Amino acid sequence: MKNRPEGSTEAAPHWLTDEEQATWRAYRHASTLLEDFLDRQLQRDAGMPHIYYGLLVQLSDAPRRRMRMTELAQHAKITRSRLSHAIARLEKNGWVRREDCPSDKRGQLAVLTDEGFEMLRASAPGHVEAVRMALFDRLTPEQAAQFGEMCRVIAAGLQPATGADLPWLR
Repeated sequence: MKNRPEGSTEAAPHWLTDEEQATWRAYRHASTLLEDFLDRQLQRDAGMPHIYYGLLVQLSDAPRRRMRMTELAQHAKITRSRLSHAIARLEKNGWVRREDCPSDKRGQLAVLTDEGFEMLRASAPGHVEAVRMALFDRLTPEQAAQFGEMCRVIAAGLQPATGADLPWLR
């Protein structure tokens, strides 16, 4: 949609050029396929979706393998409701448990269990191989460095301002 309605006094949007539109669509196509590829690999090999794997990774990197639920939602960029559902599924598998936060009676911690750490350790080689095959084996070292820099620039520009309508605060 490149034209505004006849008689409209609104400023015309700054439409994408044909080249920008092609780049945008290529990005959307590639990112959707990549996420689906990684999700299918983890479902097949570890019995969990990609987002659950990411939560286990976040917890494994946290001090004492535990993190406040609100902080975990922030790192995962998901709503607290979605996180709560995911943690419930991970608890059912014995990979995570919840603990009350000692410094805040209303807060809870998500804790990676030894079983969860072992599941992560066992599934990591296959996941890393899938990431390598899907992404890094397709790029030259220079392209991979450029891609990383581009992703950092985009992410830095999209960091939400304090007080914004953030998913992890919903």
